[in-house]
Amino acid sequence: MTHLTWLLVALPAVGAAVLLLGGRRTDPWGHWLGCLTALASFGVGVSLLTDMLSRHGDARTISQNLFTWIPVGNLQVDFGLQIDQLSICFVLLITGVGSLIHIYSVAYMAEDPDRRRFFAYLNLFLAAMLLLVVADNFVGLYAGWEGVGLASYLLIGFWYHKPTAATAAKKAFVMNRVGDAGLALAIFVIFANFGTLSYSGVFGQAAGASQSALTWIGLLLLSGACAKSAQVPLQAWLGDAMEGPTPVSALIHAATMVTAGVYLIVRSNPLYSLSPNARLGVIIVGTVTLLFGAFIGCAKDDIKRALAASTMSQIGYMVLAAGLGPAGYVFAIMHLLTHGFFKAGLFLGSGSIIHAMHEEQDMRRYGALRAALPITFATFGLGYLAIIGVWPFAGYFSKDAIIEAALGAGGFRGYLLGGAALLGAGVTAFYMTRVMLMTFFGEKRWAEDAHPHEAPALMAWPMILLAVGSVFSGGVFAIGGRLQHWLEPVTTFEESSHVLPTWTFNVVTLGTVLVGIGVAVLLYGLRAVPATAPADVSVLTVAARRDLYGDALNEEVFMRPGAQFTHALVEFDDQGVDGSVNALANLVGRTSDWLRGFQTGFARNYALSMVAGAAIVGAAILAVQLW
Repeated sequence: MTHLTWLLVALPAVGAAVLLLGGRRTDPWGHWLGCLTALASFGVGVSLLTDMLSRHGDARTISQNLFTWIPVGNLQVDFGLQIDQLSICFVLLITGVGSLIHIYSVAYMAEDPDRRRFFAYLNLFLAAMLLLVVADNFVGLYAGWEGVGLASYLLIGFWYHKPTAATAAKKAFVMNRVGDAGLALAIFVIFANFGTLSYSGVFGQAAGASQSALTWIGLLLLSGACAKSAQVPLQAWLGDAMEGPTPVSALIHAATMVTAGVYLIVRSNPLYSLSPNARLGVIIVGTVTLLFGAFIGCAKDDIKRALAASTMSQIGYMVLAAGLGPAGYVFAIMHLLTHGFFKAGLFLGSGSIIHAMHEEQDMRRYGALRAALPITFATFGLGYLAIIGVWPFAGYFSKDAIIEAALGAGGFRGYLLGGAALLGAGVTAFYMTRVMLMTFFGEKRWAEDAHPHEAPALMAWPMILLAVGSVFSGGVFAIGGRLQHWLEPVTTFEESSHVLPTWTFNVVTLGTVLVGIGVAVLLYGLRAVPATAPADVSVLTVAARRDLYGDALNEEVFMRPGAQFTHALVEFDDQGVDGSVNALANLVGRTSDWLRGFQTGFARNYALSMVAGAAIVGAAILAVQLW
């Protein structure tokens, strides 16, 4: 299988091509082809993992050079693929969870007349995301990066007949292009400093680079990660992206696209490990975002937007961990993997609820759904316990490891980062408990024509399998340091200092989670939930409802000044550039008109002109000689 690595990308790419080019002829079976290609790619990934497990050390890295891609002078870029301990984790996550979402979508999109096109876009997304994580150079990563951006635009705006969906797709596309510009600049700086764009070539020379170059590269890479992973200040697109079909939210905003930024940072760990300033930038972005998303999630009544804010916050934990360097890279990936299970399960559970409630997404119109949707309640509940970090569920092992590593950063910084991460855990427990209570408990607040029913088997089984991952994945990765030992050859690992004894730390984190649960129960479990959101609320709640004014800030700081600057440039072009060119043209035209008056067509006039000219020349010569 080591010679067939290219099948990982080729299988879903071919599926997308067949479904897009085959047209309506593929409608009867196109969705099954989409599922088959995703599952086949997962099978290739499992085979590669099996082969890797039979090897040891550096021999586990599988490289395949398909062809020379860009041979231009000193710029030599091969279309090469690399499977190592880090990329295989992403391969299995993308294809495994992606296959479950494909299967779920067969039933969820059953009534949609464009289901075949939807599966083509899903396959296209998988192919691009797989290229992103298996490329062995920054140009290949960038190609996958842009492919993911295109596919996400198509999927978010799939129901383009809805103005909100079309607008959300454009917003996500434009904001991601801002980050992509930073990533492109980072690639330029990398080539200028190292003369190569292959991972092996760049990372092998990293120790000889200047601190300024490493800092610029790290910050520019971070700008790309901020956009793709919805981190502050490029996070505003994520909430609106919920306008796409729910399987899109599960695929893009839980397990794959939003984790691409984390992959980029961890993959570039040899550069970040040598640049404290770049790591500080990563830490600041992750810490701010984990709190930013958590507070937004507290005020959302739309179940998908609440989960979107949660995604923003959880990715913030991963970015924070990545910023901690060798002490946190492994934990960033561990939380990324566990998050892929429980957040995809939560999103698919929300899709089951929305499907049962006739597309209603407002949790204030739910209530008491646990009896009507027992499977969804159980799987969603397991994902809830995982995300808030209750032992022995997945989030307990991954998120608590990040909090402890943050505390171990040392000095005031460690207490500040650990305190912020701990506060985020408490707020997460609050807003996720709020989601559970408003959806599954309390009094029925349904519309009269609502008749909630459990999801069909094709939707239920993926939720069940993801729930199993939500329960056991954290323990599988953490106990015995399995994931740590697996990733260490690629990411390196350094044990952080333990500020608190293990039992004390566990008591503190569990106590914080219980406080968050308790506050949510007091506000939403012991009180009736009004059918409409109250208007008389705190300033913080108003700000959270408006996404902490992320859109307003972007409009005032970037959009309006940018529009004014563009208008000024247009005026300068019209009046200055075009004006000067037009003035010169007018001068030439007027001069031509004046000279044209001497062209009379009479020989006597031309003879007189010649005599006058000769007289002038003679006079000039005489004057020079006399002088």
